[in-house]
Amino acid sequence: MRGTGEDADGFDGPASSTSMIVGANSPYQSTTEPVMQRHGLGGIRCDSDYLRSHLGILKAIEVVLALIAFICIETIMQCSPCEALYFFEFVSCSACVVTGALLIIFSLNLHTRMSQINWNLTDLVNTGLSTLFFFIASIVLAAVNHKRGAEIAAAIFGFLATVVYAVNTYLAVNKWRMNNRQPNTRQTSDYIRARTESREVDGRPEIQRLDA
Repeated sequence: MRGTGEDADGFDGPASSTSMIVGANSPYQSTTEPVMQRHGLGGIRCDSDYLRSHLGILKAIEVVLALIAFICIETIMQCSPCEALYFFEFVSCSACVVTGALLIIFSLNLHTRMSQINWNLTDLVNTGLSTLFFFIASIVLAAVNHKRGAEIAAAIFGFLATVVYAVNTYLAVNKWRMNNRQPNTRQTSDYIRARTESREVDGRPEIQRLDA
């Protein structure tokens, strides 16, 4: 019985320590739970840096202004003529939906999964068209309004949205130009490096003899 106890102690001692060492050195232990935590909801995460950037803040303000303008125009029950109200309603609703969708896409980094789309150009087109159409719709609504509070408020928020969209368009143009300039600069540097290497090879005839 005593020998059995020693065997049991011996088994529990070295074997357990060995199993602990093997478990610590096992390559499967450290890749089970962290992988699930890292990928979480399909890899989707909120980009707080974009939301704190100028473009993110402007987009959020644009969505709010477009939504308020749309709500103001929706409270009008009677109109004559109604074309100006319908046009303003279409512009404010479209701007709110499209800009809100772009805000979600950029803030969740979903645009990185659809790299085949030029998102900088898409953002530029959206902000440019929204600026133009909001400006036209606000002028037309201000010209034909019937001095109702809702129409005046909608026109005011329309002009505010026009200003914010114009600032966003300016920033989007600068970002688009910067991104288009970087590939050209990279191609130029690659060409200069290739030419430099070619001249170095021409100036060293021993390399040419080895290659021959």
